[in-house]
Amino acid sequence: MSDSKQLATPEMAELLERAVRVLTQLEAWLPPAPPPVNWNARAYRWRKRGASHGWLDAIAHVSLIHTEDLQHIERQKEIINRNTMHFMEGKPANNVLMTGARGTGKSSLVKAMLAMYGDRGLRLIEVDKADMADLPDIVDMVAGRPEKFIVFCDDLSFEEGEAGYKALKSVLDGSAASTGNNVLIYATSNRRHLMPEYMNENLEYKHQSDGEIHPGETVEEKISLSERFGLWLSFYPFRQDDYLDIVYHWLRTLGCSEADVIASRTEALQWALERGSRSGRIAWQFSRDWAARHA
Repeated sequence: MSDSKQLATPEMAELLERAVRVLTQLEAWLPPAPPPVNWNARAYRWRKRGASHGWLDAIAHVSLIHTEDLQHIERQKEIINRNTMHFMEGKPANNVLMTGARGTGKSSLVKAMLAMYGDRGLRLIEVDKADMADLPDIVDMVAGRPEKFIVFCDDLSFEEGEAGYKALKSVLDGSAASTGNNVLIYATSNRRHLMPEYMNENLEYKHQSDGEIHPGETVEEKISLSERFGLWLSFYPFRQDDYLDIVYHWLRTLGCSEADVIASRTEALQWALERGSRSGRIAWQFSRDWAARHA
């Protein structure tokens, strides 16, 4: 018996050594296990490595903005604040789609809600458009948590046949994977119906004898997604005076004197003209440059 053990020992050692080598090679090919979720964070990004399961990656330094810094979108601020407040109070609240001119404060308004309600348990999850098909997984991951989560997708749009389209549609309404009481979806887009619209689709409209117009199936399909958002907020380009108001606000916030604020007018207008836009983003960028030179 002892002789057989002695004979088997070198063989077992060799077998174990080979097994370790195989496991080491296999481990190099396998994706690493996702880290545990830091539930103490206020904001997260949904991360993925290849085809592996995603995870909530805590954002260490959250870029926040306050509602008083968002100028000339008072109606939009009032509506989204009311909806978010209802959400935090456990009352019925709607998913929100924000569309319109670029740089007018759509994504900043979502961050302002986090700044306002973060101390009361509001959390933000940023999801890229390419990962919208993972929405059911995200909803399952936060189900039962005491916090309230806004799933935020910036600059959302779909091309024909994208997988994320159906996932978003099912989560927004009418699916077993729909969001619970602690999840809302806030999205921004430059497309009102989130999908490209083509001229030939107008040919599908049907004119009834009584004068009514009925869209065709393609148009109905595209409209059906955006209609699942309970609130639509539209943002419009700023007038010249509105743009200058925003510039002056940021210059004062950045420490410029009143003399420097007044003197900035001509350069501020030239800055906007060169960029072809009078948006809040352009006003912020000019203000940083001017303040660096004059504050």
